[in-house]
Order: sequence, then structure tokens, then C-alpha cells
Amino acid sequence: MFRTPVLRVLATAAAAVTLLLFTRPAPADPLHTAPVASTTRQIAVPTAPMGWASWNSFAAKIDYSVIKAQVDAFVASGLPAAGYKYINIDEGWWQGTRDSAGNITVDTSEWPGGMSAIADYIHSKGLKAGIYTDAGANGCGYYYPTGRPAAANTGSEGHYDQDMLQFSQWGFDFVKVDWCGGDAEGLDAATAYKAISASVAKATASTGRALTLSICNWGYQNTWNWATGLAPMWRTSTDIYYYGGTASQASVLSNFDQTLHPAAQHTGYYNDPDMLTVGMSGLTAAQNRTHMALWAISGAPLLAGNDLTTMTSETAAILKNSDVVAVDQDARGLQGVKVAEDTTGLQVYGKVLSGTGNRAVVLLNRTSSAQNITVRWSDLGLTSASATVRDLWAQSNLGSYGTSYTASVPAGGSVMLKVSGGTEAASTNYTATSTGKYTSVSAASTGLDVVDIPYTNTGSTAVTGTLQVNSQTATTVSFPPTGSSQGTVSVQVDLSKGSANSLTFTGSSLPTLGAINVQPIPGTNGNLVVGTGSGRCADIYNNTITNGTQAEIWDCNGGQNQAWTYTSRKELVVYGNKCLDAYNNGTTNGTKVVIWDCNGQNNQKWTANSDGTLTNVNAGLCLDASGAATANGTLLILYTCGTANNQKWTLT
Repeated sequence: MFRTPVLRVLATAAAAVTLLLFTRPAPADPLHTAPVASTTRQIAVPTAPMGWASWNSFAAKIDYSVIKAQVDAFVASGLPAAGYKYINIDEGWWQGTRDSAGNITVDTSEWPGGMSAIADYIHSKGLKAGIYTDAGANGCGYYYPTGRPAAANTGSEGHYDQDMLQFSQWGFDFVKVDWCGGDAEGLDAATAYKAISASVAKATASTGRALTLSICNWGYQNTWNWATGLAPMWRTSTDIYYYGGTASQASVLSNFDQTLHPAAQHTGYYNDPDMLTVGMSGLTAAQNRTHMALWAISGAPLLAGNDLTTMTSETAAILKNSDVVAVDQDARGLQGVKVAEDTTGLQVYGKVLSGTGNRAVVLLNRTSSAQNITVRWSDLGLTSASATVRDLWAQSNLGSYGTSYTASVPAGGSVMLKVSGGTEAASTNYTATSTGKYTSVSAASTGLDVVDIPYTNTGSTAVTGTLQVNSQTATTVSFPPTGSSQGTVSVQVDLSKGSANSLTFTGSSLPTLGAINVQPIPGTNGNLVVGTGSGRCADIYNNTITNGTQAEIWDCNGGQNQAWTYTSRKELVVYGNKCLDAYNNGTTNGTKVVIWDCNGQNNQKWTANSDGTLTNVNAGLCLDASGAATANGTLLILYTCGTANNQKWTLT
């Protein structure tokens, strides 16, 4: 967990723009096979962990009796039957002592029989046990004591192999590794967690007990760029709840917005927006349902944080709703994304589910009045043919609808639906031009596509390979066993408009791959903003999502950090929720152009002019590649409008 706000390092990246909106019909390419429906023999991937964790309700004030009472209430509530299986002991179990050999020791007056005894009790109920440490030398309890005196040496730095083996020998199945010490020491997160991941693998090999690693560095250093393949889950934001306060919908929405990195989440690897606050003081029943719906549509780990001994039947029903849990635990393992926001604050999120023609949908109303919100089948990658719509909270079918469905959504509320039996829009197959390499992949518009990857893995364990799309950050893809016949796993990739996209799979254990199937999600359509002078694209450096990150120009690659939606409100939106912004309402030459949460102000509005310039509505100045430079990393600023090519852009 994370205790106090910390200023994150601002990064930048950058450049290229177009002045028209585009729809995204299925690509046609005579060099490849004709459009076909998405493949159907999908291999189930490991689903996101579900369970309960102690931090939100108890902070560091935990012992054997506290955890035992929660285990008993967990079982009595019926949560295991709904799919919840982990009981995770968070900070406070260890006060930093080690024996002469460096092994962790604990206070047996608080933990009779040691930590193995509580793990045994959890296992006796048919559940899995989780434990906690820090990547640094000192854990969060040292820097931010909560419920116990500050204790030094509560981190695992210098003892990664030893501690992970100890946890496994005690019988733990899950380990959350926090970042308070790592952050304070200025450690490189990717390096530290790579070492921890290797230690987890060694411990598993030694004891035969699988140990699920939870990376908890709050999204610092852009975890989504490097965590896939190191752990099944990684935090994407700071804490959703601070002990002693109250849960809030603002925190729920903020953490949800920060967790949408769909290209990183696939094949058993998950973005983690933090533990649930469902059932905690501060949220209404409707807000609890919205919270649960957003975690489910994003495919997030579901770790309840409420006190189970006082849980109401209403809260239990929300956590256990089988239709909603099924969306979260869908065997295809993809993340839902925003597919429409026709009016500010009226948002539609869609998730591609396993099978054919199936989508989960959340209609989210962030405004202060009840509004009708429409989900269009075309935005979801379906044709206009009729599909069945189901209300997931009511667990009842609403009927068959063609083209779209509209619901009235309360102020600040949501509606969660499943669209099933629809017809998949056209997609295209591509055969490899060389081993693992697929070239001339077409996209009618810049945006997100689902890629089904056929393969055969006759072994008993998953194997991995590396996927690189264009020159974007590479990701690790897992290929579970298929048996003797071919199956598919799915990823979501960002493609640029045109036919110059490439997907390259590499790896020593990479299985033989078949013809991939590529299908757009038209609701994610955007534009590259291409500089006339540089030929480079407006880009946010290293997929950074932090407010205040200055935009720059970079080689065009079609990544999520280069896909801009030019809205009817004159906004240029990236990541679905960040607007290109003249910093601090600046109106002078040299004002930084940054990303910021969209807020409707004129410093976030841009007029696309016929000469290719983009004028900031508030300042009356033009988007400018600083100093007329054309190199990667050139910063974007506002400057007096002129005729130079460093102020001319094409949205494409």
C-alpha cells in the first residue's frame, strides 16, 4: 500500500495530428485471406485472483485471532462458492526481526505456532493463504506506521531468495510485495521486481508450492510497461483507501481510470487498481455496484477489503453476483476499454468475452443528473444484427435488440449489461511472412484491435514468448497447454491506420504459431497527430499517464500513447481520459503542452484549421514543436501562429 502522495517524475513524448474523425470498418487486404469471424477454440487463461485482504479494515492491527475470525466469516458468507479463495495477510504481521541466519522471526504471542499455523488454518478451510513484504530494506510500517510503532527492517531487500522460500515453506500461496522502501531508496522498480520474480520462481521450484506474486509499486515507473510476465498482477495506482478515512467514489473512479492499459493485460497477467472498498463506510449500495462493475469490466483482481464479520447481506450479494463475477473471471482474460463518450461524462465501456459475439458493457454516468446512455453494437466490434441484452445486476434478460441498446442511468451511477449472441464484425487472417513475424497488417483507423493467436502446446505447463507491435514496448505472452490440437489465446494491440503494421513474436520456447486473426474495436478509433515538419507523432513519453506530463514528438508507432481522439468538443483525448492541455491556462509563448484529466476548460480545446495548424481556444496560440526541431523528444509548446511546418499537423 501507499501512505502519502508522492510527486511522480514527469515524462514526455510526442507528435502528429489530423483534422478529421474516422470510422473504422474492417480492413480488406487482397494480399491476405478474406475477412472471417473470430476464432472460437479459445484456451482458458489463468483468471485474476479473488479473495480478501486485511489492510483496508485493519491496517497493521492484525494477529492470529483477527485473521481467524475473518476466515470463519469468509467461509460462512459463501464467498468461496462464488470464486473467492485467497485470505491475504497484509502489513503488520512482522516487526522486522531476524535470527542469526537472517530468517524472519515473529511474535508467537500474537501468532501462536508461527505463521505456518495461520496458513494451515486457512488451508483447512479449503482456501489459499497470502502474506506481505516490501521490496526495500524497510517496509511501509517503518515510513508510515499505522496501528503499530514504526519498525525498521520489515522489507526483504537483500533477502529476496531467503524470504520467498520462507513464505513458501510456511505454506503461503500468495505474496504482495510493496514499494515503500523501494521508493524511499530510489530503487529501479523493474530491476527489483525482476529479481523478486526470479526468487518466487526458485521458491516454487524448491517447495512445489506455487507462489502468486503481487507487484505493489502503485504504478510508479509505469509498471504496465514491464510487469507482464513477471507477475500475474501489478498495481497501477496509489491506495484506494487510507486507513481511518472513508471509502469514496472519487477514489474508485480515479483508480479505475489509471488501470486501463489493455495492451498489457492478457494471457493471465492483470492490471490491479487495488483492493475493493465494497461494503465499507462512505459508499452507497449503488456506488458499491458501480465499484464492482468497473473492477469486473476491467478484469481486475477482486480482493475484498471490508470487515467480513460485520458484512451485510446487501454487500455479500454484490460481491457474489455470479453474472458480474463471471465478467471479471472471463476465460479470455482481456481488459474492457472505453468505446464511447458522445457527451462528456456519459461513458460506455466494453469488454470482449470468450466465445463468439459476446461482450460485457458498463454504462457509466459521471454527471449530476440522470441521463440516457446508448451502447452501439458497432463500437463493440459487432454487426448490427440482433443480440440478447442481459441486466447483470438484476440477472434477467431484457430482450433482443438490433444495432444498439439505450438505458437511463442515474446520476453518478451505472448500468451493467451483457450482450450475447451477436454477430462478430469482419476480421482478417494473416499468415506469418517468416517465423513469428506478421507484416503488412492493416487497420482502417488508428486504435485497438483484438488478435487471436493460434498455437499448439502439447506440454503440461505454459510457455512464454515476446510480442512486439511495430516499435512499441514489447510484452510477454503466455501460451497455456492446448493438448494435441490447436487452440488460441487473445491479446489486444494498438495499430496505426494503414497496412504498415507488424507483429513479431520471439522466444526460445515459442510454440509454432498459426495464422493470426485481427479484429478492430471501432469504439477505440483515434488518430495519429503527425507533424508536417518532422514526420513524427504527438506522443506521451513511455506510456506515462501522470497529469502534467509534457507532450513531445516521437517516431510514429500507433501505441496507446499516440492515439488521439479529436472530439466534437474540440478536445484531443489520449488514454480515453487525458486531454491535451495548455498548462495552467497559459497564454504566453513557450507555455508547456501537457496531458491532464479532461475537464472541459478552453485550455483543453483545439481548433483544427484548414492550413494544418491547431490553435488553442483559450490562448489563441498554436501547437508547436519547440525550436522547429524534428528529433525524437522535441517538446510541444504553444507559440504565436505562423506558417512554419513545425506548427502544421495531420490527424490520420
